[in-house]
Amino acid sequence: MTQPSQQSSPPTLDVLADEAFERILCVAAHPDDLEYGTAAAVDRWVRAGKHVTYLLVTRGEAGIDTVPPAQAGPLREQEERDGAARVGVDVVEFLDGFSDGVVEYGLPLRRAIAREIRVRRPDLVVTATYADRFPNGAVNQADHRAVGLAVVDARADAGNRWIFPDLVDEGHDPCAVPRVLVVADPHPTHFVDVSDHLDTAIASLSAHAAYLEALGPDYPTPAELLGSVLGAPAEATGVPYAVTGRLIG
Repeated sequence: MTQPSQQSSPPTLDVLADEAFERILCVAAHPDDLEYGTAAAVDRWVRAGKHVTYLLVTRGEAGIDTVPPAQAGPLREQEERDGAARVGVDVVEFLDGFSDGVVEYGLPLRRAIAREIRVRRPDLVVTATYADRFPNGAVNQADHRAVGLAVVDARADAGNRWIFPDLVDEGHDPCAVPRVLVVADPHPTHFVDVSDHLDTAIASLSAHAAYLEALGPDYPTPAELLGSVLGAPAEATGVPYAVTGRLIG
């Protein structure tokens, strides 16, 4: 007789305590990456008095098939600034020298991110997963993987004066970052309750109007997308909407 299969219990995730940090640096590969969920947590943090800044590695210039990169880059940069403003973020920096779609993990990327960490001096850095797949099984894009891993390594680089010593010569002293939150990771450890921040997150993603329009009428709306992304961890977190991530201490 075949025994019925036993369902495993949902994972137990810890709350990421707001009082554990005051300055947050969010690093992503492209405009709109942060708006697919992370912006909901950003809205919570900003409303709680935290200081949040954004760093984008590219301007997403290769992201709209019908718009040449020379036009798409400035357009998407402005959409990112508009989306950030809707969750209270007014400092949005873009790196030069890295191209959308062909970002490579390596020393130049690590140095550029380590430099920004030393400038901003955060006590929490947030980035997206560098796993090959997202929790829903979808394949993770190459730029996301390169940037996520570079952020984790740049966090260590930023705290070591003998790695990229030219940064010290520029006046950027080492900065030890206590923790990194890797959001959308397939093996999360912590969550942020964003149940009261869904509407603002939707507004933030909606700011990417040209990009979303180019995806076609069958693409889910910002409300549909974020309802699904932020609602997926409900069973594991016990709250209606949450941003989940793997905390690296």
